[in-house]
Amino acid sequence: MSLVFLDGVLPAITTPFTADDRIDHEAVDRQVRSCIEAGCTGIVALGSLGEVATLSADEKRALLRTVVRATSPQRNVVAGIAALATADAVAMARMAADEGASALMVLPPYVYSTDAREMQAHVSAVMDATPLPCILYNNPIAYRTDFLPAQVAELCAQHANLVAIKESSADVRRLTALRALLGGRLRLLMGVDDLIVEGIGAGATGWIAGLVDALPQESVRLFDLARAGRWEEARRLYEWFLPLLRLDTVPKFVQLIKLTQEMVGVCSARVRAPRLQLQGEELAQAQAVIRHALANRPTLD
Repeated sequence: MSLVFLDGVLPAITTPFTADDRIDHEAVDRQVRSCIEAGCTGIVALGSLGEVATLSADEKRALLRTVVRATSPQRNVVAGIAALATADAVAMARMAADEGASALMVLPPYVYSTDAREMQAHVSAVMDATPLPCILYNNPIAYRTDFLPAQVAELCAQHANLVAIKESSADVRRLTALRALLGGRLRLLMGVDDLIVEGIGAGATGWIAGLVDALPQESVRLFDLARAGRWEEARRLYEWFLPLLRLDTVPKFVQLIKLTQEMVGVCSARVRAPRLQLQGEELAQAQAVIRHALANRPTLD
């Protein structure tokens, strides 16, 4: 299986909901197709931005089916694997393979976070349960579990199907440390939206992105400019984009990205409880940031 699709922009898609709190599969299809048409190389479904912790097992399967259909014939779909229990994560990995996922993004367990031995055992169980290529998701800010470069190197030695890491520690030095330890053994994917240009400078070859769900063309152009070393053009676009990209780095990133999607006409801002839609001054401030950016939206060649 070719993994070239990991060397590009991969939206971590949101999960749109209808007014009666069901998955809006038509909106999922529109979102995925708009990203692919803009030049995104693959789709990451069932991630944190997709509110996966609020989805039932049947909903996860149905959502993945919709995404796989929307990306056919390439089907470059990465399924997020996140669960409370290791056995549930293993079952989810097998379901994703059955439904046509091309790769898995393996998260540490929700809620329980502890030492390196237990966390490595959890992700190892998932990787051992599937022949699919796996991306390790390192996000110590959100999950309180930090896979240090030396620990990542241990996992690489144990699992041939560990092919990439989504690095979201917000420390770009991690990328250079991983390159020093592993050379080209592991694809390095940036997972923090407002560090993408710096991440590419440090060796990232892919971007698992959030604001791309609302602004796919600008996201792909920014990535392509930075990968090509066209730094002055990238800087100008980045400066415009940064106020929006920073919406991906705060606790209510799901609400904020969905609000941006609604304001550009992609899908609604509805979220599933326990999340609530923004209101009052918080909503007004977010709308002001988004409106200002959209009013000054650059014209792409």
